[in-house]
Amino acid sequence: MIIIAGKLYVDAAARDAYLAGCTKVVEQARAAPGCLDFALSADPDEPDRINVYERWETDEDLQRFRGAGPEPEQTAQIRDAEVSKYRISGVEAP
Repeated sequence: MIIIAGKLYVDAAARDAYLAGCTKVVEQARAAPGCLDFALSADPDEPDRINVYERWETDEDLQRFRGAGPEPEQTAQIRDAEVSKYRISGVEAP
């Protein structure tokens, strides 16, 4: 399993509009083969932060969905990002 997690920073005044513009991407990701979860959310403490969480069955599933990445208009709005890929070898109840 692959987890993509981290944070994006956009202008605080533009965060809600940025997230609204991502609705279709979230829907497409969740419908994509191998997507187990996909979420972008406003951080409750930092007004310019967006939390990123994705869970995929395989690298191939992730790459098939990703293609070229975000639209240029979305990329231009990101001031900073810290997102990592995690390879998970097992899952168990907490």
